[in-house]
This record gives sequence, structure tokens and C-alpha cells, in this order.
Amino acid sequence: MQTQTIIRHIVQWLKDYAEQASAKGFVVGVSGGIDSAVVSTLAAQTGLSVLLLEMPIRQKSDQVNRAQEHMGRLKQRYPNVKAQSVDLTPAFDTFADTVDVSETEFPNKQLALANARSRLRMTTLYYYGQLHGLLVAGTGNKIEDFGVGFFTKYGDGGVDISPIADLTKTQVYALAAELDVSEDIQKAVPTDGLWDTERTDEEQMGASYPELEWAMSVYDSHKPEDFDGRQREVLAIYTRLHKAMQHKVNPIPVCKIPEELF
Repeated sequence: MQTQTIIRHIVQWLKDYAEQASAKGFVVGVSGGIDSAVVSTLAAQTGLSVLLLEMPIRQKSDQVNRAQEHMGRLKQRYPNVKAQSVDLTPAFDTFADTVDVSETEFPNKQLALANARSRLRMTTLYYYGQLHGLLVAGTGNKIEDFGVGFFTKYGDGGVDISPIADLTKTQVYALAAELDVSEDIQKAVPTDGLWDTERTDEEQMGASYPELEWAMSVYDSHKPEDFDGRQREVLAIYTRLHKAMQHKVNPIPVCKIPEELF
């Protein structure tokens, strides 16, 4: 993998897109995870204005610490980078109290609230983006965005551009090492940070990123029945998630009215 060449390619792509869009630069949500660390570093290397936003919502202290440390490092390395922490916990708590329902009656309550956290962050990113004339840079990778749909529709899936959406998680880690992202972030267990209790990405999806990358590579040519053991299980997981996520990536269905009815 030609990591340096890929880095230069993405950085130039970001610069070209911003220029065509008459945007001053980018706003990036920083979570303390590997994807946002890589995207924010790539954005910083454009030399354009970059605003990093840390948006904790009942966040674990280790996630907050990694995010703040990363933002501090980028500010020291790149004079075009600014950073801001926006504590969304009070706003989310008010929302959660306002819409509170019985979890016994509505078993999807916690999932709905988890997605609401992501959508609140999206709203915040666009607010600051519009204030400063910046594009919202997405942090989703190829597996999440086009494989299993591990993102929130109109949440972290609501972005202007996706710099790393053609890279697998493994490839994102390779870029992180080349970009000198902190060891703490590189070694952190991937999590979406949307739950009050810690839930890793692997626990939520049922498979690791390397396993899902393998499944994505064979999905078009094989069925789960073609394999045995763990491979069969992983491909079945991938197939189920991939089919379920199509509404997230396909255009919004439009009800076409027959001409004779007009």
C-alpha cells in the first residue's frame, strides 16, 4: 500500500473540492477514535482552515482525553487548525427527558437515543460549518459506509465529503501510522461512543473489522454456504448487515405519479 501517495492524493482531493465549492476549509468531529484522527490530520495538511470539534455526550473520560490530546497535537503542528469543545450532554439530557418513554413498552429506546446522539452531533457540525464557511468532513471508512452500514442515517452519515470512504479499516490504520497519530488512538479498541455502557464495534456488529473486510471481498462471488465454521458465520453476518443497510445508501424513494393523473 502506497501510504504516502494515498495521503497526498486525499489531501489534494480535499483542497480541490473545497476550492470548487468556494469553501474556506473543513469542520471535523473528533471522537478520540482512529477514523476521525486520520481525517482531521488529512484536512490539516491541506493548509486550509480546519475547525476540530469535540462533542461529548455522557462520554467516557478516556475518549474525551484522547480527543483533546489529538486536537492539541494538531494545533501545535498546523497553524491552520483551531479546536473547540462543545459539551452536548445538557442538550441531550433535555431531549432525552422530553421524549422519555417506557423501555418495556419500546425496547428500541436505547438504540433510538444512541442514534439521536449522532444526529445531535451532525446538527452541531453543520451549525459551526455554516458559521465559518466550512465543509463537514465525514469520518466513515469503506466497511462502515458501504459494507455493513455501521453509521447513523442523518447522523455521522450526514456529511459533505467522505475522504476515507474508499479505505478499509486496516488501510486507515496504515495511514494513521504514517501520519504519526498518537499510539493511544492507534491502540484504542474501536467504539462508536453512542452508549452509556461501553459497546465496542465488534460487539455490536458480531465480527472484527478484518473479518468484515474479508467478507466484503468475497461477498459478490460467494454465499455463506460456500464456507464452513467462522468464515461461514462472518459472511452470514456481513450479508445480513449489508442487505439491511441499503436504505442508508440508496437514493430516497420518490413516489412517481402517472402522467395521466395530472
